[in-house]
Amino acid sequence: MSDSVPFSAVYGVGEKQWSIQDLLGRFDEPAFFSDGMHRISDLHLQSGRPAHYRFDGELVPLPRGALLDSATVIALLEPILNDRARQKLAAGKDLDASWEWPERQLSFRINAFRSREGTCAAIRVLASDVPPPEELGFPMERNWQEIVTLEQGLVIVTGVTGSGKSTTVASLLRRRARDRGERIITLEDPIEYVLEGDRALISQRELGTHLESFSAGLRSALREDPDVIFVGEIRDPETAALALTAAETGHVVLTTMHTRDARGAVTRLVDIFPMDRTNEICSQLSFSLHSVIAQKLVPRSDGKGRRAAMEVMANHSSIANLIRTGKWAQIPATLETQRKNGCITLDQHLKQLVEDGSVDMEAALRSANSATLQAMLGGE
Repeated sequence: MSDSVPFSAVYGVGEKQWSIQDLLGRFDEPAFFSDGMHRISDLHLQSGRPAHYRFDGELVPLPRGALLDSATVIALLEPILNDRARQKLAAGKDLDASWEWPERQLSFRINAFRSREGTCAAIRVLASDVPPPEELGFPMERNWQEIVTLEQGLVIVTGVTGSGKSTTVASLLRRRARDRGERIITLEDPIEYVLEGDRALISQRELGTHLESFSAGLRSALREDPDVIFVGEIRDPETAALALTAAETGHVVLTTMHTRDARGAVTRLVDIFPMDRTNEICSQLSFSLHSVIAQKLVPRSDGKGRRAAMEVMANHSSIANLIRTGKWAQIPATLETQRKNGCITLDQHLKQLVEDGSVDMEAALRSANSATLQAMLGGE
């Protein structure tokens, strides 16, 4: 937290003026907290509109909140940014940052940007207590147990923005840090969760603060005797190539992507490279990939927030052959028949959640990846 910019009450809410602390304090109010999880996930500040919160996945305006303008958005953000981020904000540049609120035990990820409407920001709360893998909602215990004991290979956690990817990765890394004497290096943009472990040596690095790029950070990490490397996101061919090589040469590599299903993660990773390298990369990926976890957050049937629904693609011989030969369109059908190997489609997991009462049919159908879920549930 910066001491140079005070927390000024500059935003009108009814007859009162609120500071950014007033706005962020709502994340921790008892009415918006359930079973250790924040039901409010994001605060949106957009010029020309009142402040909005994302509550149980839906955007809702702050009651009696005034319309924001660029000057007010900037004044709200400045106290929670460091000098470097404030300079970017003043220059109208996009920025990613994080802010810790120790008194409330809250952490936030901040993205600010310019649009046609003016200065805008999206601020996401990060869970202070990351749930253990047992409570994340994996379809099968073996899905997470194999990852926390993995000796080498690439694990991809994918999903749309706000689907809980960072929480899943943090939970898996924390379990490894607790149970194993390992060297864990994370490369993040920004650092979202502070990792602690009884036995592991952990180094967390942030893009722009501790490293110039993910590829540079990954090259450096490979010279530092790592056992586990987390790359916040693979965005370019060099980072992708280094991650695949690291996974092939005795390291566990975790990363996140933004795709709706496991097949999409495979195609997105291959498409990062030039077309003349497709066969080479498909072959390399078929050997180095351990698993892909694709997840969504689905409203719970009891109305107490959301829970994860997951698609898991464990890389066994049938999947590896499809990846190697580029027959990606056959991946979903293969997943449906490979539960014995730890695979499950999102629709199969949604069916399981409906049947055990965790989510209702309407919510499951809205989250399904295909039109077959209704038939699976016995509907018309």
